[in-house]
Amino acid sequence: MFELIFVLVFLATLVMTGVTFVTVTMAIVVSFAVMFLLGMVGVVFNLLPYIIAFLIAIWIYKKVMAPTN
Repeated sequence: MFELIFVLVFLATLVMTGVTFVTVTMAIVVSFAVMFLLGMVGVVFNLLPYIIAFLIAIWIYKKVMAPTN
């Protein structure tokens, strides 16, 4: 799936800018940047249950177990 997205972003960048050495290099950079951002979003979604559990544990600790001043 990510490979298809990479190719589509690469081709879309080339269609918008034309085909020269500079624009091919720019298309590669843009495609890698988009893939990096999509990969980071995927990592966040994979870690979301653990992040939620961690936040609930912190909330419980603050409400129940933390000493009050």
